[in-house]
Amino acid sequence: MRSTVGWQVEGPSTTLRRTPLERRDLRPDDLAVRVDYCGVCHTDLHAVSARDGEGGQPLVPGHEFTGVVTETGPSVTRFTVGDPVAVGNIVDSCGGCAMCRAGQENFCHAFPTLTYDGIDRHDGSTTLGGYSREYIVRDRFAYPLPAGLDPAAAAPLLCAGITVWEPLHALGVGPGTRVAVAGLGGLGHLAVKIAVALGADTSVVSRSPDKVNDARRLGAHGLIVSTDPEQMADARDRFDVVIDTISAPHDLGPYLRLVAMDGTLSHLGHLGSITVETTDLLVGRKRLSSAGSGGRPATAAMLDFCAKHGISADIEVLPSARVNEALDRLRRNDVRYRFVLDMSDLG
Repeated sequence: MRSTVGWQVEGPSTTLRRTPLERRDLRPDDLAVRVDYCGVCHTDLHAVSARDGEGGQPLVPGHEFTGVVTETGPSVTRFTVGDPVAVGNIVDSCGGCAMCRAGQENFCHAFPTLTYDGIDRHDGSTTLGGYSREYIVRDRFAYPLPAGLDPAAAAPLLCAGITVWEPLHALGVGPGTRVAVAGLGGLGHLAVKIAVALGADTSVVSRSPDKVNDARRLGAHGLIVSTDPEQMADARDRFDVVIDTISAPHDLGPYLRLVAMDGTLSHLGHLGSITVETTDLLVGRKRLSSAGSGGRPATAAMLDFCAKHGISADIEVLPSARVNEALDRLRRNDVRYRFVLDMSDLG
């Protein structure tokens, strides 16, 4: 086993503490990665908050990070020591099911191995995430970090970026497509940037009128205030694609009414039960879809696209020792638009 250090929550506590960690010895197709920057995702917050008052396995969050290869297994040919790499929220899959063969490892029939709180397919251990100084990952699930992408601002692309890229790409968004992005947070601001770079006529839907300047800075053509009935009525049936990144439970009806005939609402932000009135789909032959993460080909394509178009996350970098502050502020939506932890203070 290899020794490193990271930020872990254990037992009923929701406070992360600096803790020595053990990583597996390298398998033939493994990389050892020095983690330099790790994004702080709403999923991390949910995972930590879910432990309130409960015990369970120790948890090390973090599933969007960049770093540098420090060692390779004997079978690795795609990477060498010193290569900058990026790792996302999937670190393995069965490799044999129809989804994996199609390059959609995110939909693996046997369920993909998640970067943290997942089950290692070889030894059954629980995976520990990127809030640490070192991560051991199968080389197939590490990605070369393209030149020109800032490693701190690129880290959130490996979760938030690929999550919005997946539906935008699958739905054929491009020049002439009218796109609305509901919610201007970690997911939403990247959805705007990518939709604009794809050539779409892009708008933002938000409860906050004061985000109009941010929306325009990101490239959106305008902002629709979701609490203004007149603005929402004026936007009815306007958009071919609505990307819903709102993280809290909410009524989908108002957003479905923004979708044009034969258009799609892609529901990304809230992973939970929803109720939909059939007539909101029926009137206009509208579609409701969802997406989550992406397979290996899509993730590589997303990184290349972002490098070509100069797209990265708007971030606030904090030393990793302030991780609990970052989670608390994220809980209060006090970030524009993604926290990234600088792991260098771990040594």
